[in-house]
Amino acid sequence: MKILHSVHPDDFRSYQTQQIRERFLIDHIVEPYKINCVYTHYDRMIVGAANPVNKSLELGNYSNLRSQYFLERREIGIINVGGDGEIRVDGEVYAVNKLDCLYAGKGVKDIIFSSKNYQHPAVFYMLSAPAHADYPTVIMTHDDAAKVSAGDVSTANRRTINKYIHMDGIRSCQLVMGLTTLQDGCVWNTMPPHTHDRRMETYFYFDLPPGQKVFHYMGKGDETRHIAINNYEAVVSPPWSIHSGCGTASYGFIWGMAGENQDYTDMDPIAIHEIS
Repeated sequence: MKILHSVHPDDFRSYQTQQIRERFLIDHIVEPYKINCVYTHYDRMIVGAANPVNKSLELGNYSNLRSQYFLERREIGIINVGGDGEIRVDGEVYAVNKLDCLYAGKGVKDIIFSSKNYQHPAVFYMLSAPAHADYPTVIMTHDDAAKVSAGDVSTANRRTINKYIHMDGIRSCQLVMGLTTLQDGCVWNTMPPHTHDRRMETYFYFDLPPGQKVFHYMGKGDETRHIAINNYEAVVSPPWSIHSGCGTASYGFIWGMAGENQDYTDMDPIAIHEIS
C-alpha cells in the first residue's frame, strides 16, 4: 500500500508541479478486477477503490496496519460511482447502486465487493479512518441522503451537497462523508473556499467526461497552487489547505473528512477577495 506523508505548509510554498502531484495526488486507484488503497498520515486516513467486474473482490489486510484484519481498529465508508453493485458484510448482502453509501464499523471482518452487470461494473470508492468505538453497518441510498442546494448559476457553482455519514445521518466514530453534484453548465466547487484546522479532507472526482479535467486548488489562502486532475482521481487536503476546484465540464466529487470533530459546519471561510 502506497504511503503519503504529511507536509508542512511552509515547505509546500516551494513545491513545483511534480512534487505537489507526488505528495497529494492519489491516482490509478480505480483498476478493473482490483482493490487499490493508499495510506495517508493525515489523520491516518486510507483512500481506496474496488472495481469488480465479473468476479468478486474481497478487502484484504495490509501488513503496515499491524492488525488481524482491515477493520480491527478502523471504520469504512463506501460510495458506488459506477454500475449497480453489491457488498457482502460479514455474510449479509447489501445492494449498493450508483451514488448509494454503505458504512461498516470497527470489528467487521469480511467485506466483499461485486458488480451486478460485468458490462457496467460497479466502482466502489472508500475511505477508512481509525475508530475507537463500533457502530452498526448501515446502507443509505442517494435518495435518502440529506440534501443542501448551494451556489448560483450566475457564478457557475450551482450544486447539490449530499450528506451521508455525519452527525445527523449515518453515525460513525470520526468519519464524515458525502458527495456533491454540479448542475449542468456549472464547474466551480466549494467557492468561496475554506479550511478546517481540526480535520483533513479528501476529494475524489467522478463523472468527468472523457478528455476533460478538473483544476483542483489547494494551499493556504494567500498562496495557492493547483493540480490538474482526471476522472477517478483523488487529492488529499491538509487541515491548513483550501480545497476547491474548477472543471472544464460538469462533474461530481466525493468529500470525506476525519479528525478532531464531526461538525460539518466547522470551517474557517476565506473571502474570494482574500485569495491569492
